[in-house]
Amino acid sequence: MSSLPQPDTSARSRNFIARRDLGWCLVANRWGEANRVRRFFSIVSRLGDGVFWYALMGAMVVLDGRHGLIAAAHMAAAGIVALTLYKALKRWTRRPRPFAADGRITAWIAPLDEFSFPSGHTLHAVSFTLVALAYYPWLAIALIPFSACIAVSRVVLGMHYPSDVLAATGIGFALAGTTLYLF
Repeated sequence: MSSLPQPDTSARSRNFIARRDLGWCLVANRWGEANRVRRFFSIVSRLGDGVFWYALMGAMVVLDGRHGLIAAAHMAAAGIVALTLYKALKRWTRRPRPFAADGRITAWIAPLDEFSFPSGHTLHAVSFTLVALAYYPWLAIALIPFSACIAVSRVVLGMHYPSDVLAATGIGFALAGTTLYLF
């Protein structure tokens, strides 16, 4: 039996995924060429920097007293863990942002840091949403679409690849699930 070299299917799979990731990133980023689209996603992304979440936590405390304080504290604890996780992952992976890696992608806003993987905005949005919904399920009608818009905004604005957002979504689900189990 001859020892013919075997094709490296894992490398081909990674290249296929990377090409798809870049392709979707290019398509989404072109949406930002329309002023209204860019403005909408810029506002959503800015709110996802923390402004919206801090206001929500404050409103929980003001409007629902002790129960709101517990919910807000739970969200804050999840946020601290999310921040620690995403900063560590960014330092470890050091994946360049799409606009830095490919000149065809436009950064429609200024990045908050240098690296792309994972999306901190998405990680926080998913974990905050899931924790908030455990206390106030009726908020789903607002929080789920808002979190989805945050995730999409990061790709449209050239800050992240779709895989950064998908990974952050998974991490956010795992983090929220873990904190809900522990609390």
